[in-house]
Amino acid sequence: MSQSIDARILTAVRAIPRGRVSTYGWIATLAGFPRQPRMVGYALRRADEVDLPWHRVVNAQGGISPRANAEWVRVQRQRLEQEGIRFDARGRIDLARFGWKGPSPRP
Repeated sequence: MSQSIDARILTAVRAIPRGRVSTYGWIATLAGFPRQPRMVGYALRRADEVDLPWHRVVNAQGGISPRANAEWVRVQRQRLEQEGIRFDARGRIDLARFGWKGPSPRP
């Protein structure tokens, strides 16, 4: 993968506002790679930015995707809850309420 692909994806991730989440698919589309959500996961895995809000990226069902290290699932949920994001009984986020698909178009 080229650095420019990762850079575009990470730029989109950095834009997610506090207290909101975006999906891997929405970020892929914003970065110019529609229907390629796995590219987002790969870019996040390679990222080494300390302040990157990676925790604001969730799966298409509004859930936290499983990871090899289960501790990161707990960390992600804790960070999201600290930002005011609520989970339902199934561990999912209401994307209609907390979801962010990108910046609003300017008039």
